Amino acid sequence: MWTRDAFKTLCRPAVIGMVHLQALPGAPRWEGDLEGVIAAAALDAARLRNGGVGAIMIENYHDVPFFSDRVPPVTIAAMTSVIAALRAETGDLPLGVNVLRNDAEAALAVAVAVGAAFIRVNVHVGTTVTDQGTITGRAWHTLRQRRDLGAQVGILADVRVKHARPLAARPLEEEAADLRLRGLADAIIVTGAATGSGADVAEVETVRRALPDCPVLVGSGVTMGNLATFAPAADGVIVGTSLKEQGAGPLAPVDQGRTRELVTAWQAAEAHRETT
Repeated sequence: MWTRDAFKTLCRPAVIGMVHLQALPGAPRWEGDLEGVIAAAALDAARLRNGGVGAIMIENYHDVPFFSDRVPPVTIAAMTSVIAALRAETGDLPLGVNVLRNDAEAALAVAVAVGAAFIRVNVHVGTTVTDQGTITGRAWHTLRQRRDLGAQVGILADVRVKHARPLAARPLEEEAADLRLRGLADAIIVTGAATGSGADVAEVETVRRALPDCPVLVGSGVTMGNLATFAPAADGVIVGTSLKEQGAGPLAPVDQGRTRELVTAWQAAEAHRETT
């Protein structure tokens, strides 16, 4: 499992920018143009890289409504094709893969194929109630698959992931400990209630106290306005919505200037944390 120092070595600055893929083949909103999907993703990736992020995560964000577990082969093939094409825009930046809603097996397969550094798993342990129905984590399978593949791929796992509620409420520190100590997650992500909703600073602090040497990331709703409040307890942030061009809707491209501004602010917050 990653330590906090290992995460800092991998992702510096510790801002992971999101590439939200346009709808892929087979999805209801698929428009029949994979080259267009690749071009839009490449533009976002280039702007994130030029904006100074430390890593980029790619997900099939516009494939709604999502499958609750396994995605079809066409989704895996398309994501592999798109992410492989992005390599020219990302250089040596670490890449991450998230196959929504919760196909960790597919994410790991894509990561191995394209040389990604990590995957995100929304429900890694336990059972949650979501808009796709109930989803149960398969940490036992994902860890064995990773071992069998010989893959050096980190697992970023959500605790109380957005757009979901745990089937049975437990103290947050217990859920986080199970993710890390029994699910063997390399890093833990704390989110708000929905995409673009800010995480609760108190929850980030709770996870930090429970797991002092585990990388803790904030995974939704990070903005210039609240960034500094997360820096004392969080090791990094995953940012999508607030880096988009303003007023252009959910398919808006990444704004390179906004990205640079947020990365600079996070670096300043990190520097302040490390000197206090």
